[in-house]
Amino acid sequence: MHPLATMTKEEAHGIEGLLFDLDDTLLTRGTLTRAAYDALWDLHDAGKRLVVVTGRPTRWGAMLATQWPIDAATTENGAIAIIREDKRVLVVDTCSVAERTRRRAALMALADDVRKRAPDVTLADDASLRVSDITWDIGEHVTIARDRIAFVESIILEHGARRSCSSVHLHATFDGDDKATGTVRLLGERFGVDVGAARTRWAFAGDSGNDRACFAAFATTFGVANVRASLGALSVPPRYVAPSAMGDGFAEIARALLK
Repeated sequence: MHPLATMTKEEAHGIEGLLFDLDDTLLTRGTLTRAAYDALWDLHDAGKRLVVVTGRPTRWGAMLATQWPIDAATTENGAIAIIREDKRVLVVDTCSVAERTRRRAALMALADDVRKRAPDVTLADDASLRVSDITWDIGEHVTIARDRIAFVESIILEHGARRSCSSVHLHATFDGDDKATGTVRLLGERFGVDVGAARTRWAFAGDSGNDRACFAAFATTFGVANVRASLGALSVPPRYVAPSAMGDGFAEIARALLK
């Protein structure tokens, strides 16, 4: 990782849009600070495209696309796309209704198994708002020990599901997308950007293990300072790291892109 200040003006000016995580990247322990929100508007006013890339629920993404100065979002770790077209917000799920219903039933069976075998690990507050995955709170309101997380992960694998961890949630899904594949597909459909152009003309900012796919996929990547706690879970670290954590770090990244 390199200090954010070492990014050249040429690299910054070549970035067409910024992809960014929510929890502990834009948000500071769940709160959108004035500095981070002002940074979003500064990027928007400068003509940068903005896409949220989050593990949070689809309903969150639809609300944010309605209210924030963003162009689109990928939610639930890449499974569901949210596209803003003027005043309309479109929710795009590539899975058929029948298959989505089948997968949802399998997720409910998985959640019930975890409830019986690991009752100390409880569902996240936003679990009922989700379409493609199920989540447990491991760091948002409670702190779950690593061995208990590993036990729930083993149950997820027993059910044939995929799992990933953010700084706040443990996710389980039967969908195949990750943050990078879902986002690159969105960029192609929404902005007509091919894979090669997406890698070099779009940057990504994140903080945790479930951002690993995006840190590996894009050439210009940023970590807020708290990403250091997740380096062991990342095969490729972010190229640049901001001096500050969370929302303050996001504001520093925005200033670096606009310098």
